[in-house]
Amino acid sequence: MLCISIILTDENRHRTIVLFGEAGAGKSSLINLMAGEELAPTSSDMQRCTTQWKEYAISFGGDSYKVFDTVGLEEPQLGIKEYLESVENSYRLIKELDRQGGIDLLLFCIRPGNIITAIQRNYRLFHEFLCEKKSPVVLAITSLERERRMEDWWERNKRTFGKYQIQVAGHACITTANKLGSRHKDLYEESRITIRQLAKKFTTDEQKQAWIGGDNLFASLMRKPKQLLAGNSHMKRKDLVPLLVERCGMSQDVARQLANMITGRVDL
Repeated sequence: MLCISIILTDENRHRTIVLFGEAGAGKSSLINLMAGEELAPTSSDMQRCTTQWKEYAISFGGDSYKVFDTVGLEEPQLGIKEYLESVENSYRLIKELDRQGGIDLLLFCIRPGNIITAIQRNYRLFHEFLCEKKSPVVLAITSLERERRMEDWWERNKRTFGKYQIQVAGHACITTANKLGSRHKDLYEESRITIRQLAKKFTTDEQKQAWIGGDNLFASLMRKPKQLLAGNSHMKRKDLVPLLVERCGMSQDVARQLANMITGRVDL
């Protein structure tokens, strides 16, 4: 049973950030960049450092943050069973955080060279499906230390994100590499300022209220599993499968098993 202990006070309410992205995108390094210290274990290869979500307490600029690093949900690198367990793990975390006050920010970590369709699937799964469009999404694009100017990457690629309907509230073009030459050290410190400013800007109470979305299909499905099972809703299990295939790019088999899980069946 998932248990998360979160204490909120009016005087010192922490901000809640959920970090997601593919394995190897630099999520752990991003946490260390934000924190200004080595909190999260990192790996130099594409192997996942995170087997389930992990919580990190970070403070800067007079504010405190709880950052939850989630499992990468890149289906091609996972077996079906592991993929479904990863989705369920993230779903339970997000629902518990929602129950205890909500998520202030979704921080989507990517790196140059990521396949845009995979980015789109990950975006839709977290933003639309798991978080019901309630929280703003911002991009952290890592590994840009070789750019003449890191922001140039976004200028070249922002139209592609619009083409694939990946709508983000903000972005940070950064480097998380802290063991390179003197120029890169300057870029690293610049990146720390950039990502902290982004986090602070999009986790204010006013920003959170502005981004609480209305009802949507995925939200209604997740809130009403009993009605679905009882046949009292026009949206059946079989209708959910093509939505998962179309919106999240899942295979028919994975979509069917995830639909079973959502609607309460155990025959995965």
